[in-house]
Amino acid sequence: MVSAEKVEEEAPKVETTKISFNVKLTGYDEKRKIELIKKIRDIIPNLNLVQAKKVVEGVPVNVKTDLGKTEAEELKGAIESVGGKADVV
Repeated sequence: MVSAEKVEEEAPKVETTKISFNVKLTGYDEKRKIELIKKIRDIIPNLNLVQAKKVVEGVPVNVKTDLGKTEAEELKGAIESVGGKADVV
């Protein structure tokens, strides 16, 4: 009989690589809030200004989910360029 510890040791170690990322708005510069609201409206399709304002004021909030690493980093940069603070998670 093989012990559970022995089986775990023999099992190959599989490294998981994250392939799906989310961009989360974590804060913003109050002085540049209008610019950020406009950028969020551009990023999220079918969003009007009032809805975009609610997104910005509801921080922390996921702006977009299920993105590739490059696309998520570009989106983070776009948000930060207009005074937002964003994380790729």
